[in-house]
Amino acid sequence: MVQTEKKFLNPAQKRQQEQKHRVWLRAGVQLLFFLTMPGAFVAGFNGVKQLFLRIGTGSVLQLDSFVLSMLGLCGFTILFGRFFCGYVCAFGSLGDFVYALSGLVQKKLLHRKKQFQLPEKFIPLGQKLKDLILAVIVLLCAANQYGKLSGTNPWEVFSRLTALKLPPVGFGIGIALFLLIVAGMALHPRFFCQFLCPMGAVFSLLPILPFAQLHRDGSQCIAGCSACEKRCPVHLKLDEQSLRSGECIACEACVSTCPRGNISRWDLKLFPKFWMSVLAKTVLFFLMGVCLGFCRFF
Repeated sequence: MVQTEKKFLNPAQKRQQEQKHRVWLRAGVQLLFFLTMPGAFVAGFNGVKQLFLRIGTGSVLQLDSFVLSMLGLCGFTILFGRFFCGYVCAFGSLGDFVYALSGLVQKKLLHRKKQFQLPEKFIPLGQKLKDLILAVIVLLCAANQYGKLSGTNPWEVFSRLTALKLPPVGFGIGIALFLLIVAGMALHPRFFCQFLCPMGAVFSLLPILPFAQLHRDGSQCIAGCSACEKRCPVHLKLDEQSLRSGECIACEACVSTCPRGNISRWDLKLFPKFWMSVLAKTVLFFLMGVCLGFCRFF
């Protein structure tokens, strides 16, 4: 009987292995929610619109399915960080897929060693654009003028496509904007999430509980490393201030990248395996989504 020797990995190899496992785990969770709950983003955003439309008309806010969806997404984000953005949102998952596909094309066909991204100096200003978009939508809703934007909404176009329906006549501007967003997704990681997503702007304003935030012990970092910053898809500096800014999408790409394990959160310490934390949140969100009517199969 031939015995195979157990292969021992050095710390760098273990870190690379964990990175691959995290990537595949996240991709699997994203695929699960893309297939089962692609409308969660639109449902939550419709709740935001309902809130300010009611304010604009002076009518009583009713706890309909859209408002409950908004409250559920916001509550989950306060308790667990932006897990919805990092793992659940179909629009974000589409962006990850398009950017990964773009990288493959650039590598295989264009022979680029480094995938194209927008210049770093434009990122902070671009991230403020989604706040402006949210402010405009809120003002239009409060003034009862949002109906004038009918047919221009790119996420409604996406919602119809995920439901295997074609956008109706009159959605030409919305279709054009959606195609432009997809083109942007090919050029920059999390393009829509960072620069254009109104729900991302809402989530960034929420008071995420301290235990749900990642923390980085910078005193133990290797001088000049910055490996975690290079891996962050939303270009955070990953100091305590930026991690509390609300921009972190809880993808945890930085966690397995750090050679010294300086980035942590309470649940990552609680569970012996990293996938247990992700699985627990996946189950909790799925149950909440079923109760809120997100799941297309229930």
